[in-house]
Amino acid sequence: MNNNISPSAFTKAVSEIENRRSKAFQTLELHKAEISKKAPEIDSLYNRILQTSIELSKAIISRSENIGKIIDELKNKNLENQLLIKVMLKEFGYPEDYLKAKYTCPICNDSGYVNGSRCDCLNELIKKYTIDELNKSCKIELHDFDEFNLNLYSKLPDDKSGIIPRERMNEILVQCRNYVDTFSKDSCSLFFLGKTGLGKTFISSMIAKSLIEKGFNVVFDSINNFLIKAENDHFGRSNGNTVDTILNADLVILDDLGSEFSTPFNNSTLYNIINTRINMEVPTIVSTNLSLSELNEKYDDRIISRLTGMFTPYRFFGTDIRQVKRRMMD
Repeated sequence: MNNNISPSAFTKAVSEIENRRSKAFQTLELHKAEISKKAPEIDSLYNRILQTSIELSKAIISRSENIGKIIDELKNKNLENQLLIKVMLKEFGYPEDYLKAKYTCPICNDSGYVNGSRCDCLNELIKKYTIDELNKSCKIELHDFDEFNLNLYSKLPDDKSGIIPRERMNEILVQCRNYVDTFSKDSCSLFFLGKTGLGKTFISSMIAKSLIEKGFNVVFDSINNFLIKAENDHFGRSNGNTVDTILNADLVILDDLGSEFSTPFNNSTLYNIINTRINMEVPTIVSTNLSLSELNEKYDDRIISRLTGMFTPYRFFGTDIRQVKRRMMD
């Protein structure tokens, strides 16, 4: 993970790790108090183990001539008592590990570090809070799948394609629900194409909200906003690392491709994001109001070939639903 991380995201992540560790200790203390009251003989054995650990530490410090023998004896005594506690806990109807701290991360025991390096659990939290900060500036409202109204789409065939918009949107809705239900970091990338006002952003927001609620790290905003932030980072006008955050998210949703200015920096950054995530084999969703011919005029072959060759296309049909809503209100 990139070392150029947000200080506030790091602070939040460390605080979360500390809370997890504190919660594990608090739960253990409650278990110990319960056992002390209901099964004092187990509590006595537990205290013997603690005393044996103290004796073991003293023996190591003392450097006695018989240190090896003393350590072996203390370790054996400790193991015998641990096994006896497990047996007695089961007899009293408790799990064998009832008197052990239940850490969220068994690798670092909720310390956040392993051998002096950040544990994966801490890195994941840093990533989560960094993405949360990036998403705060997103002006796109998130929606639930139940909010999508198929009745806004015509039941009559499209004049040019013959496709019935309502049937096509129902197919897309079902496929996007399935995309969320089966989502993993190995899921495919999606390319939403269609004229403005057909629900591409709305469906993207439903996917984003559903996956965020499931615990995935999702970055969602317009491409234009992402590129403005990336440019500010690049030229020292801000302290973030927008591109790194985008590259490391579980899912990136780049809305409204084509709305950004065509500049060497924007084109290079856009290609870097799309191509790198393809190479990392992680999913991206891109939506655009432009036709394929308009896309070919605006972008070079490197970007077009990846969007059309590596993304699963979803073509939206119908009439601008904002206009449909206005007519329904008249």
